[in-house]
Amino acid sequence: MKAIWIYIIFVLSALSVAAQKTSGAVSAAEMQKIYNEVKTPYKYGLVMVPEDKEHKMDCPTIFKKGKDWYMTYLIFSGRGYETWLSKSNDLLHWENLGKIMSFGNAGKWDDNQKAGYNALLNIKWGGNYEVNQFDGKYWMSYFGGKEKGYEVEPLSIGMAYTTKHPSVVQEWRRLDQPVLSSLDADVRWWENRNKLFKSTVIEDKKRLTGHRFVMYYNAVGDSLANNKKTRWYERIGMAVSDNMIHWKRFQKNPVVHHPVGITGDAVIQQIGSNYVMFYFGAFWQDRKGSFNRFAVSKDLINWTDWTGDNLIQSSEKYDELYAHKSFVLKHKGIVYHFYCAVNKQNQHGIAVATSKDLGKSKVNFVSENQN
Repeated sequence: MKAIWIYIIFVLSALSVAAQKTSGAVSAAEMQKIYNEVKTPYKYGLVMVPEDKEHKMDCPTIFKKGKDWYMTYLIFSGRGYETWLSKSNDLLHWENLGKIMSFGNAGKWDDNQKAGYNALLNIKWGGNYEVNQFDGKYWMSYFGGKEKGYEVEPLSIGMAYTTKHPSVVQEWRRLDQPVLSSLDADVRWWENRNKLFKSTVIEDKKRLTGHRFVMYYNAVGDSLANNKKTRWYERIGMAVSDNMIHWKRFQKNPVVHHPVGITGDAVIQQIGSNYVMFYFGAFWQDRKGSFNRFAVSKDLINWTDWTGDNLIQSSEKYDELYAHKSFVLKHKGIVYHFYCAVNKQNQHGIAVATSKDLGKSKVNFVSENQN
């Protein structure tokens, strides 16, 4: 009888492993191991802030050239978003270099919103974090819009490119029309409300999706019947391309989402055989405020969501309103988790937390009393 039970347990275990492989699920043990690898319990503090109270800084993307690090980021003025560039030699002290995608006045679809994110970064965890080319060009995806103000619809996703290295301050060239919009014939139920937001484009070297390039992006929408509870929240979905110009939706449903609130701003790192998607959540049923979390995939398509503690959440005066929007990397054994920090005066800056105690930043928001 004992032998029979041992056999039954063995069979059930084998079936469980097989089911996990088939579904693409990542085991709880692997998820815990990744959490232990990426967690950053030490908040260094703000590293970049606007020069005044009227502008807001957001969404860092970081890459490397030689010994220097570069960060593209967004500045919001009352008119809309523009994309800027800064430089550092230690990931902690940053110098603004200038603007790389500016407002226009030519009546184009993206005149008043140009929120850019460098594409085709080397996503290897602890790697060189260089930017790769395709077709002799460097690429940047961005969400753009023609209306003035804070994320006023319609917002669509466009592609920009340059032949000069992204570390050079330059005005990037842009395709004439969006590559994804809510007016497309294949628009999905979860992205049909005229607002497509942040996008991250990586190369699928193994062709796990059957295509060379993959874009993760978040959007607003919900056309499902009798679904008022989740209507108009943000979710992360996928698109694919083989030439960086023509993109098509991949799957009908989002790949990472939650019943209520925002799930957005995916950034991908490859840790061993796993792909890790860092993203932010906000206004969920079971978690207050905003926070940074992660999901893990074996195939870039099926994602297992982490259910444990947040990676980043509000805990300091400079991020007490919101702590969200990740860019995470590992350099010389130290994990750096960059994020957007928002205080109760609604000042937005870029902060970093680390896996090792590196002290405290001396950078602060402009005082409320300062003109």
